Amino acid sequence: MADRTAPPTVDLPALKQRLGRTGVWLSSLSTVPAEEERRAVAAIEELGYGTLWFGEAPAGKEALTHAAVLLSASRHLMIATGIANVYGRDATAAANGANTLSEAWQSRFVLGLGVSHLPLVSSRGHTYDKPVSTMRAYLDAMDATPFPVPLPEPVPRVLAALRPKMLELAATRAQGAHPYFVTPEHTRRARETLGPDPLLAPEQAVVVDTDPERARATARGYAAVYLNLPNYVNNLRELGFSDSDFENGGSDALIDAVIPWGDPDTLGEHVRAHYRAGADHVAVQPIAETLDRQLEDLRRLASVLAR
Repeated sequence: MADRTAPPTVDLPALKQRLGRTGVWLSSLSTVPAEEERRAVAAIEELGYGTLWFGEAPAGKEALTHAAVLLSASRHLMIATGIANVYGRDATAAANGANTLSEAWQSRFVLGLGVSHLPLVSSRGHTYDKPVSTMRAYLDAMDATPFPVPLPEPVPRVLAALRPKMLELAATRAQGAHPYFVTPEHTRRARETLGPDPLLAPEQAVVVDTDPERARATARGYAAVYLNLPNYVNNLRELGFSDSDFENGGSDALIDAVIPWGDPDTLGEHVRAHYRAGADHVAVQPIAETLDRQLEDLRRLASVLAR
């Protein structure tokens, strides 16, 4: 079925410039007090990263009010949901909330949307429906929602898209895609599906540690949740991984491909592999035990990623 409408018109080159080439992705922000978040935002701005992405979980901070906290703590940093769960609020609330943030903070907000995963949606008491159809209907309803206050421009939106049909929807009904838990090879395939213009902003988890055993143990601890979610596993299968790669916390080959580890120079090369594959922006997520350690890792990575 053809899409009924085009996405709201956003100046894509200007959006990409505002986002910057490299951003930060931090799930830990949902688990710390607001005062610690404010300190983290100030540090990330000072280090020169362009955008701060954060997630939304059933047992965590609500995405749009959380974005307001981060926007209020920053001066020029772009803030993006990575992602806001469409089952967490109806489309009218999403449209009005995103418009409120964009108007108040002068286009520094990007709305990342996703259909999440069956176990997480079921735990909220919802029925998990066909992902692409659900997202298309949600975008239709968002686009039909009026807003009474003039906006500097429509709110940019990106979709959590992994496989071709959702990527196609991201190209036609949003400004692009924000894939998560992926490899540079996925970025290459995603760019082919999206075409040359839409925004492609993958997340890249990294472990800043040169000890192989310890680094892979850290990476496996992070990967455990995702290797139990069919959407991610099916996407990895399409990239060539087999059932044996998902056993015992993930094979070395899988872990090294999805969550690279090493010194900053080595990790900088992994990030640049996404750019060569067609990414406009990469959101780097350092995997570490504490927010302070993540900020230290981001400090060590900053000069390498700026090259």
